[in-house]
Parts: sequence; C-alpha cells; structure tokens
Amino acid sequence: MEENKSIIDGEETTIDTVLEKQGQAEKDSVKAVAETDETAKEKLPEDFDEFKISDGFKIFEEPEKEKPKKKKKKRGLGTAIWIISILLISFSIAFGIILAGADYLGFGKGQGDCVFVIKQGATTAQIAKDLKKSGVVNSTMLFRAYVKVKKYDGKFTSGRHVFNREAGYEAIARELMKPSASAKTKRVTIPEGYSVDKIAKELETQGICTKDDFIFEVQEGIFEYDFVNQIPVNQVHYRLEGYLFPDTYQFYYDESKECAHLAVDAMLRNLDNKLKKEKIDINNITVFGKKYTFHEIMTLSSIVEMEASNNDTEMPKVAAVFFNRLRNSDFPTLGSSPTRKYPYGEGRYNTDPRGDEKFITGIPVGPMCSPGISAIKSTCSPKKDFDYYYFVTDKSMNFYYNKTLSQHNATIKKLQAEKNWIYEE
Repeated sequence: MEENKSIIDGEETTIDTVLEKQGQAEKDSVKAVAETDETAKEKLPEDFDEFKISDGFKIFEEPEKEKPKKKKKKRGLGTAIWIISILLISFSIAFGIILAGADYLGFGKGQGDCVFVIKQGATTAQIAKDLKKSGVVNSTMLFRAYVKVKKYDGKFTSGRHVFNREAGYEAIARELMKPSASAKTKRVTIPEGYSVDKIAKELETQGICTKDDFIFEVQEGIFEYDFVNQIPVNQVHYRLEGYLFPDTYQFYYDESKECAHLAVDAMLRNLDNKLKKEKIDINNITVFGKKYTFHEIMTLSSIVEMEASNNDTEMPKVAAVFFNRLRNSDFPTLGSSPTRKYPYGEGRYNTDPRGDEKFITGIPVGPMCSPGISAIKSTCSPKKDFDYYYFVTDKSMNFYYNKTLSQHNATIKKLQAEKNWIYEE
C-alpha cells in the first residue's frame, strides 16, 4: 500500500511528520505561557495575596475582639427609688380617698345651715358647680358621679332649699329633690356709677344682706369669671370695684351670707353676659393701635361713667379725650377730677393717692365705680379723629371741648362769669 504523502509549502511530507510538528508546537505554546506566568510573578509586589480575586473582594481573618466586661448594676439605688415611688403613689391614692370620703360624708364643711337656690332649668352640672361655690361640696365631678350612680339626675327641683353644711351627698341630694319652698326675692335697682360702698348700703337697706357680708364676698368670695382672675388685687381698694354690673335685679333675701354671695354672683354674671353679647374680648382690646388690659378699660370706663353719666352721645368723645392725653407725653395725667376721690363714694375726698390725678400718671390703679355698658362700649371704641385734650360741663351738663389749655381756661372763665360752671371745690 502506498504511503500517504502531501506537499506543504512546496515540501513533501507525511502525516506522521505533520502530527509530530503539531505536537511540538503545542509544547512550545505551553512553555511560553509558563514562562509568561513566571515573569508576571516576579513583577508582583511582595504583599501580593494569591487569594485576592479583585480589588473589591479579599479573604482575610479578622482578629477576635475582646468581649467587654459586664458592669455590675447598682441594685441598691434602683431599689430605693422604686420603693419611694411606690410609697408616694400609695400615699397620694390614700390621701385622695380620704378627701373624697370626707367630701362624701360632709366632714369639715363648717357649721350652720346653707340656703341654696336652684335656678329654673339648671342642669346637674350647674347645680354641682353652684354647690361647690357655696362650699357644700369640694368635688363637682364626684358629686355628679354619685348623682348618676344613684339615678338622681334630672330629679332636683328648682327653688329654695335649706340643709346643714355638714350634710353628706345623700342628704344633700334628697333635700334637692324635695318640693322647694318658694324662694323669697326682692326687686332692687343698682344705678350706673354706684361704688361698692353704695351698693352695700343699698342691699342692707333693702334687707338683702348685711353690709359686712357683702363686703366680705366682694373681697374674698370665690367667683369663676376670667375678668376676676385678672384684677390686680394687691393694688386696688376693693377687689370687685367696677365689676358689679349696674342693673335691676331680683335678689334673694333670707340667710345674709348666702344671699350676699348670690347677689355678687348675679352682678358678675350679668357683666359677663353683657360682654359676650357685645362681643367684647377681654383678652384682646386695642384702642388707637395700642393694646390695653380689661382692668385698664374698666378703670377708664368708670371715669367716663362719672364724667358723662347717662349721656351716650358724649361718652365716646370723653373717652377719646382721655386716650388722646394718654398718647401724648405733654399730658402726664388724665386731668379728671373724679379720680381725686378714690375710692369713690359719698362725695368724700380721700387721702389715698393711688387714684388722685395730682399724684399719678396715666391710668389709675382701678375703677372708681360700676360703669354701665354704654361707658364700657365707648371706652372700647372712642370717637375717632377727635383731637381734643380738655372738656368741661355747665350746670345743664352741656359739654365744651378744647384743644389747648388757654382755650380751656377761657371757657371756664366764661361759664364762671355766667354762673353756669359745675365745679367741686
């Protein structure tokens, strides 16, 4: 058989020769790769890690961290605080239970009878509130809860009730459910401009209460009205001077102390209702760009009342004169003669300098009398663009306004010559 032959590159060769050459080529290729690897290895840095796959992945062992030692808890201090807290909570609960029990049983309420009047249509909440004002119960919430549990709610009768001040909840509730005696009332008018002294005298004359009981309520009585809490009690002569709204009332008359409280509360409630009706916000009163407290407004209103009583047309002008003077540093005082009679009453002059315009600058410390709603509204909204600083009246209560002192003195001189000037000295 003829041997297989071929010609490659012009040279005759056999298959075995070809295979032998291919094998040698593969060996040379492997050797070249090995030599390349060795050369690359020699060029690697000394700290090269053969296990490094890429720059983003390394395999290494992290040294084992030493576990922190556990701190020993100070059990003594924590235990003491816990025990003290438990004791305080227990004491507070026990004290509350004692007070609630005393209130429920009627202990510590004082002696004597309480005359209590339930107004027509009063709710249990209002009745409880009035009982607290009278000092008969200490907790309105507890009394209301008791009434609800006992199913007495809505069964109290309006009118006059009498019970001992040391009566417990049950005795009080049973008395309030009885047909009430007709509460005795008397019609009394308190005019605008009356002072606390005059009101007290009038109520005593009418048999409503004694003057002393009335003054006590004015000074010490508990009344839950926002404007009462704003009064600077340490500065004024009478706490509620100016806040006892002048009007015609049906006052209860029976036990003096209770009726004195009811009379004062009726006048304060009337003022509160009038303010709400006229939408006067006692916490936000601004006049001619300046904010005033309600106490300052009531003080100025009382002076407006005394200067222009029963004259609704002149009141806004008089108020404007006072605010003009307050805004001008050339006029340190209001220049109003009634302020020289603080506390005002019975036409007497008083040596108390807190109201005397000769001694003080700006607004006096408190009202001089009880202003009506017209004076209060005029003070809150005085006449605008009324640039006068003085006024005077004649015997017929006609008002004369002037811008300068020389004009003012000329007006007075003219009225004196005509014997038509009202003056107080």
